[in-house]
Amino acid sequence: MLAANAIHVSRGGNEILKGVDFALVPGEMVAIIGPNGAGKSTMLHALSGAVVPDSGRVTLDNAPLASWPRRDLARKRAVLPQASTLNFPFRTFEVVLLGRSPHVGRVEHSDDYAITEQAMREADILHLADRLYTTLSGGERQRVQFARALAQISGLRRGGNEDDGRAYLLLDEPTNNLDIAHQHTILRTARRLTEEGLGVMAVLHDPNLAATYADRIVVMRDGRVVADSSPWAVLTETLIADVFGVSVTIGRHPGADRPHVFTD
Repeated sequence: MLAANAIHVSRGGNEILKGVDFALVPGEMVAIIGPNGAGKSTMLHALSGAVVPDSGRVTLDNAPLASWPRRDLARKRAVLPQASTLNFPFRTFEVVLLGRSPHVGRVEHSDDYAITEQAMREADILHLADRLYTTLSGGERQRVQFARALAQISGLRRGGNEDDGRAYLLLDEPTNNLDIAHQHTILRTARRLTEEGLGVMAVLHDPNLAATYADRIVVMRDGRVVADSSPWAVLTETLIADVFGVSVTIGRHPGADRPHVFTD
């Protein structure tokens, strides 16, 4: 389990997270929603180890996150950031292959190439394999980074060792810059990974995408968790009006037993 207990995070004298509790278990997908500035990305950064809380505790498999060696932590969780700062003229295949770094020595094994190719196929970027990363569009770069994260947490291991399944994928606004088809490609793939035993956390802005793919929806406002339950329990007209300041009607998705949010 990847968990946060009463974590507080401040930046520049402003308290961003105010005693947040959260837990992500293998085999579930959790969507984090909330207005801008609610603390969603900061919570993800704290869970990933990129931000150290001022107080409180973040644990991975019951051990303090800070106690994990960096390489071991990278084998257990992968992070898709909102934006990539990579500006080197690497081929797309090479960027995705970087995801295998925690699992290999100085030379990649043939399995690492196979895993990289499969990750690119799942992210629908195999046709971009020889393109320079710096020439790609924003949406294409987002899919490349998603493929890199997939390669990082793949259950395949050199020498045939199987992963224990307790791995985690943390997605910070994974649908940024994506057209509607690729939004669903990314989230559908993330959802499938939970069926293989992974825990997935996704920061999303669209409550309907959250309702479609998540087992649980966590709502944040002003640095606090104000709701954490199933899509039907969380996505109510009252809560959305209170948190987002918009009047909506909640209906049922025509193709699934999921709520659907209609703005009034």
